Amino acid sequence: MQLMKKGEGENQTAVTEFILLGFGDLPELQILLFLVFLVIYIVTMAGNILIIALVVTDQHLHTPMYFFLGNLSCLETCYTSALLPRMLASFLTGDRTISVEDCMTQFFFFCFLATTECYLLAAMSYDRYLAICKPLHYGTCMNGKLCLQLATGCWISGFLPCTIMMCFMSQLIFCGPNEMDHFFCDLTPMLKLSCSDTSQMTLVLYIFSFPDAVSPFLLTVTSYVCIVSTILRIPSSTVRQKAFSTCSSHLIVVALFYGTIMIVYMLPKNSTLRALNKVFSVFYTVLTPLANPLIYSLRNREVKEALRKAVRKCLALTKNSD
Repeated sequence: MQLMKKGEGENQTAVTEFILLGFGDLPELQILLFLVFLVIYIVTMAGNILIIALVVTDQHLHTPMYFFLGNLSCLETCYTSALLPRMLASFLTGDRTISVEDCMTQFFFFCFLATTECYLLAAMSYDRYLAICKPLHYGTCMNGKLCLQLATGCWISGFLPCTIMMCFMSQLIFCGPNEMDHFFCDLTPMLKLSCSDTSQMTLVLYIFSFPDAVSPFLLTVTSYVCIVSTILRIPSSTVRQKAFSTCSSHLIVVALFYGTIMIVYMLPKNSTLRALNKVFSVFYTVLTPLANPLIYSLRNREVKEALRKAVRKCLALTKNSD
């Protein structure tokens, strides 16, 4: 297997493949891990596709909140598919190598979709802010045109900065070592393996991190501070509980997503915490997409009702065909 090739006119060799160590330090658990992650992948895909189908087909779910939920489920479907199939293949075959080009492609989709999710969660929190804090203006403010503009803006805001980052990353040279102690291609491990000057790439990362991660997070937190403040001022406990139930599912998803990301990227990068870092990376890359459809379907009355109606229609069609 060719891992390195000579660069023309250069004395140093260029790495053409990385080795994703992943969970290779647990050889006796590879089959079990394969089965666990396969079940997670199937349930995640089925759950998110089901939510997309319900949002598209059920008239009662044609509202701004469910429009954004449909976008989120679409994103989670792509997000999971960018990471899990490669990991499942490595569990099954034991082959942990990935070409530099494929690694950069995987990182691009991870970066693009994770950034878009930050913006989508912010848009969803803004929608809940208008619904609870400005209920009289909600219908006129959060109309179909604004929903479409916000959703489009979220996807574009995720795509553009990651495309610019990839232009800089494509200039990096990797000349060994080529082992990455992670289960997918993340930026920090890739920069550590580069023998190029990464100061420019680090500067670009810092420039984009505020508008693409910190700003959506601050908007989400600000929206929920206003929402909680408004709910606490409602005199009726019944109305207060109903108002909180409309945003509780989204709040759980936000807490899961940002909580695990903060732990992963803010923990000290030492050998003791490396395994823990990998475990928390599983939370926000694998378990959050799995949790989203479960949280929204189990805690949301409208989604449960739409699911019941869909099941009744399927049963009726089955009886008619018989």
